[in-house]
Amino acid sequence: MIGLAIAAVVVLYAIVIYNSLVKARQVKEEAWSGIDVQLKRRADLIPNLIETVKGYAAHEKDTLEKVVELRNRAQAVPAGDVAGRAQAEGLLSQALGRIFALAEAYPDLKANQNFAELQETLETLENEIQMSRRYYNGAARDLNVKVESFPSNLVASLFKFLKAPYFEIENPADRAVPTVKF
Repeated sequence: MIGLAIAAVVVLYAIVIYNSLVKARQVKEEAWSGIDVQLKRRADLIPNLIETVKGYAAHEKDTLEKVVELRNRAQAVPAGDVAGRAQAEGLLSQALGRIFALAEAYPDLKANQNFAELQETLETLENEIQMSRRYYNGAARDLNVKVESFPSNLVASLFKFLKAPYFEIENPADRAVPTVKF
């Protein structure tokens, strides 16, 4: 009888652990979705930014084409490839920084209302992306702690729960948010 009671407690505890792992995984997925939404908003903003800059800086074609290429490359990264997406988005952030640096050479562009609004929107998006990254990394950390901690690691390995990758930028130079102030 005592053995049956112990077995029941162990099974119930395993169920609680399993449910906490499922919850942690769902929070991580929801957090990744938040990053994805913000990155999509930024990607949707880029064509408007490029068109505005094109009118003022037509001979900067290479810079503009590079931004479009990096945007397309970032959008082509598979949904679950967190590291690949982080790398692609870091390169895109650098290229966007170069676009805003162009504005210094073109006073008319800098004074353009549409450009100023796009710049402000992009700055807001960059801040939201940064907050989403922090939230995702916190959710990934919580899941990873559960996957690696005893006794939840036993349940995690039994049901194939895996550690979540962090949304990190490999190149330290890519960590800098593009400067959008003039």
